[in-house]
Amino acid sequence: MFNHQHLHKDEKGQTALEAAIILIAFIVVASVFAFVILSAGSASTDKSEEAIYAGLEGVQSSMSVKGAIIAKGAAGSVSDVVFTLALVAGGDPVDLTDTTGNNVVVIGYRDGTNFESNIPWTVTWIVDNDGGTPDAMLEDGELAEVSVNLAGLTTALGANTEFTLEIKPPTGAVLNVSRSTPAAIETVMELR
Repeated sequence: MFNHQHLHKDEKGQTALEAAIILIAFIVVASVFAFVILSAGSASTDKSEEAIYAGLEGVQSSMSVKGAIIAKGAAGSVSDVVFTLALVAGGDPVDLTDTTGNNVVVIGYRDGTNFESNIPWTVTWIVDNDGGTPDAMLEDGELAEVSVNLAGLTTALGANTEFTLEIKPPTGAVLNVSRSTPAAIETVMELR
């Protein structure tokens, strides 16, 4: 007859089979874990890429002041501040459309006694590279002279006063221009 004791004496194959099952289980768990990690890494990379492009958009449309900032004075106070704007290298064009008080770019003013979020300004094109068909876009290689009217301030801008102009394009970084008026107000002054 059949001897059951002889059947259970040699279990070498059983141990190898158990080891193979455990090894396969570890491989499956490791591959699922690796898939989860790679998927999470891919999602975070997409978010990082979006943040980088949003930051580049904010910087690329920035403008810079070229040359001196001039103040025009009358009756002991500053009436206008004049400066020249240009795009930074590689920047996107900025719309400087003047629609009689509804400018696309907003200029704000602040000092120790005044805060105005939108003050009137006008633009005159010094260098226009549009080839005979001028537009209101400040583009690479162009220069726009901006004249900011400060006559409507609650407290007139007088001598020895620090002030800041904030030039805010629709997209991109805000350009802050901080200057001080001289000790004596003259008809034309270079601000430092």
